[in-house]
Amino acid sequence: MFYYVSKIAWFFTTPSNLLLSLILLGLVLSLFKRLRHLGIWLSLVFTLATIALGLLPLASYILLPLEERFPAFRDDGEPVDGIILLGGAVEASDSKTRGQIVSNESAERVLDTIQLAHRYPAARILISGGGGTVFGDGAAEAPIIAAYFKTIGIDPSRILIEDRSRTTAENAVYSQELAKPREGERWLLVTSAWHMPRAVGVFEKVGFLVTPYPVDFRTSGGSRTHLPFAFVSEGLRRLDIGTKEWAGLIAYYTSGRTARLFPGPQDSAGGSASR
Repeated sequence: MFYYVSKIAWFFTTPSNLLLSLILLGLVLSLFKRLRHLGIWLSLVFTLATIALGLLPLASYILLPLEERFPAFRDDGEPVDGIILLGGAVEASDSKTRGQIVSNESAERVLDTIQLAHRYPAARILISGGGGTVFGDGAAEAPIIAAYFKTIGIDPSRILIEDRSRTTAENAVYSQELAKPREGERWLLVTSAWHMPRAVGVFEKVGFLVTPYPVDFRTSGGSRTHLPFAFVSEGLRRLDIGTKEWAGLIAYYTSGRTARLFPGPQDSAGGSASR
């Protein structure tokens, strides 16, 4: 139930959808004589708000704390026993239709995992991602990525497929059940930098301590954070991502799926394994 409620609620409260809905509401109200001025005012205000939120760097300010919560991974020479790739980088339904892997803007998750697979040839690779959609055929992402890995020469015996999860919380629960990490093992967690705090929080909650490997950064950091976006759609897309992730952190904390509101480096294994 939590899954469906969260998905439906987020559809209506996503900033870009909400702004469009308010513009349309204003247009509808303007059709009625008594409400014409109110409708025109609403449409104008929220049209300008859409443009402003899409061009101004507000989205960067929202995303930056998320992306800088965990530092980039630095190879310290210690062995790596496993690599966990969280889904969200491949369009499963489109991949099935096209007969080849179809990635999205989070493709770095897959690309960096391939790089790690070659860097640590003895490490197991756990791909976690089921059919996380309310509508559609519910195709699972993990088997598609696993099949692709096999075509590029990654030994299938190294690959663990977790295809039941629909949420980040389920990623952690089912990954822990499948990996059965032993004390002293080191597992790298590969996901988008803006998603890493919530991901680390749920893995910690189930007792699977991981070493964060953030990828897919949406902000440049430094002085470039203050630069406006070139396209309204670009800023709105990042605004949607950032607000969704902060809302997810709050929802996961209040529902007990994470032990801390904003999980940080002190909550991760820092190179150690499940204890």
